[in-house]
Amino acid sequence: MKPVPYAMAELGFGLMRLPLTDPSDQTSIDLPQLEKMVDMYLDAGLDYFDTAYLYHGTCSESAIKKALVDRYPREKYRIATKLPIMKVSTPEEAESVFEEQLSKTGAGYFDSYLIHNVSENYWDNLIGCDAFAFVRRKKAEGKVKRIGFSFHSGPEMLEKVLREHPEMEFVQLQVNYLDMDDPAIESRKNLEVARSFGIPVIVMEPVKGGMLADVPAEARELFEEKSPESSAASWALRYVLGLDGVETVLSGMSSAEQMEDNLRTYSGFRKLDGDELETIEKAAEIINSKVAIKCTGCRYCMKDCPQDIRIADYFSLYNSECLCPPRLGWSIYRLYYRSKSRGHGKASDCLECGNCELNCPQGLPVIDYLKDVAEKMEK
Repeated sequence: MKPVPYAMAELGFGLMRLPLTDPSDQTSIDLPQLEKMVDMYLDAGLDYFDTAYLYHGTCSESAIKKALVDRYPREKYRIATKLPIMKVSTPEEAESVFEEQLSKTGAGYFDSYLIHNVSENYWDNLIGCDAFAFVRRKKAEGKVKRIGFSFHSGPEMLEKVLREHPEMEFVQLQVNYLDMDDPAIESRKNLEVARSFGIPVIVMEPVKGGMLADVPAEARELFEEKSPESSAASWALRYVLGLDGVETVLSGMSSAEQMEDNLRTYSGFRKLDGDELETIEKAAEIINSKVAIKCTGCRYCMKDCPQDIRIADYFSLYNSECLCPPRLGWSIYRLYYRSKSRGHGKASDCLECGNCELNCPQGLPVIDYLKDVAEKMEK
């Protein structure tokens, strides 16, 4: 199949990082501010809302009922939510959760319904609840208009899923300018796989959990020199809005100010030119220079590891975890860590044989760093 071309992606409203009245309580959603953001978004002519069962301590779906469903006619918006295979492992549990989601949102049906987090970590649950058959059935029943899945693994597995399940109508991938060539996230390769199957991509984490909105001073100065009126977040958003094959970019906006900035970027969208792409690359280099472990990803350390520890991948995930600490009580990078370590040695399995340090051209204290990784990533 030919890749799906799009001149520009649409901007979706991601409902995973909603405004809070108490930053320490993820269930304390600021409903008045959320209503204002919903109004701003719809007034801009946009309509795609992405939520999930597990977002905000299972409160996100209920919040969007109050802020959107109870206040607007059904034809004014599209709602996407997800089957939490992290929670369900039987068809009966999947059915129960689905009915709960319909009740919590009050939406009547879902415009898009995703299998949440297709990866090695939850493959047993996915098979146990027969997730692909379940979403097909819900579409046949008319309770779902479109089916797809969110994905947190590598290109080989993505190709396997798309090859075995051609009924999937879209895939949701983590993509941002910092993760494109990250060996642990592999955004570029995953995008290429999706394009090769001609399947549309919905992008999540375009601003990397907010990290690319608050970049180091040197990177911010680069952006301001090129475009003084543009925020750092707008650069990250423009990068993904113009990628081939991307139909929707989800932005998890946490305030009316963030909504305003994103809408301004979207309404005045202009694809990044060559000079601006070079600026993005330089900014990425600056951000990566701030990482805790100065690993170049050459992977020589892994060559003679008796425990088959994916050292370079783990260091990359550790760096992302340090740069972008979890805000919701769980970590996307620990999720990737579990996926990457499945069938391989974990950082804590290190025997301290020293082969990795002998092979490291940077002379890094790999053994000590693996202890740091185990402490942070295996909680």
